[in-house]
Amino acid sequence: MHWLTMRQWSPYICGIGIGVLSWLAFVLSDKPIGCSTAFARTSGMIEKLFRGQKVLEKDYYKQFTPTIDWEWMLVAGVIVGSFISAMLSGDFQLSWVPATWANTFGSALFFRLIVALVGGIFMGFGARWAGGCTSGHGISGTLQLAVSSWIAAICFFIGGIATAFLIFHLIGN
Repeated sequence: MHWLTMRQWSPYICGIGIGVLSWLAFVLSDKPIGCSTAFARTSGMIEKLFRGQKVLEKDYYKQFTPTIDWEWMLVAGVIVGSFISAMLSGDFQLSWVPATWANTFGSALFFRLIVALVGGIFMGFGARWAGGCTSGHGISGTLQLAVSSWIAAICFFIGGIATAFLIFHLIGN
């Protein structure tokens, strides 16, 4: 059980695990792995607290019913699993401003939170616009050889490389 306390796991082993999880998802639920729909459903559940059943009349929420489903539980499992992994490896720490961010942009908490919020909004908007997130397209869609998912996955890599270059080479210096 020593492997449970490791700070970093082999990306090959993790990739195999994600592949097996994808197979199991298809076999057991006939659905691909994805997370962004869970966030859309959560927004509907929050809106439902304020507007009641009227939310269910919206076309969007007719397609993505605001309920807790298996994708929602997958997101919860990722959060709980990450916490358990960090605790077992001894790597858990509360940090509002990570060291890499602080070294590049300073330790101002408000700026960090605003950038994280804006980035999260862009990511959520992009995931809904693309019809899926990195796990939906990058794992499940490419597994099914969907052309749209391969295009999305290529764009994820291009966008990630361009953003990292922009943040750490142009803005950070």
